[in-house]
Amino acid sequence: MNRKARAVWQGTGKDGSGHLTSDSGVLSSTPYSFKTRFENEKGTNPEELIAAAHAGCFTMALAFQLQGAGFTPTELATEAVVSLEQEGSGFAIKKSALTLSANVPGIDRAKFEELARAAEKNCPVSKVLNAEITMDFTLA
Repeated sequence: MNRKARAVWQGTGKDGSGHLTSDSGVLSSTPYSFKTRFENEKGTNPEELIAAAHAGCFTMALAFQLQGAGFTPTELATEAVVSLEQEGSGFAIKKSALTLSANVPGIDRAKFEELARAAEKNCPVSKVLNAEITMDFTLA
């Protein structure tokens, strides 16, 4: 399975701008720039997209872990915060912090944590990130 997205950029790094488009159409000439990345201008940025990918991948992986163990979640809600930090003269993504809120009838805390940690470790996006990945959760 291959998934594609395309970036087009015009101009310099600080004063230029670009747009992102994905084959699915979810991103369709979505703007990104220095200001959308390092300030708060409307648009997106690579770190936001990685955060969305990590949250989505982990949450689906957890749903599969729970299903395999015989549990059906009422709701799994995950926020991922990706940290972009200065490294030398450039930047690096150093951390992705997952915060999960879950409602899973009939599961005890120890079993839930075991399955959540397995999902955290084994979701494909976690595997591709060369960053510290943390996960915190609440179970209703």
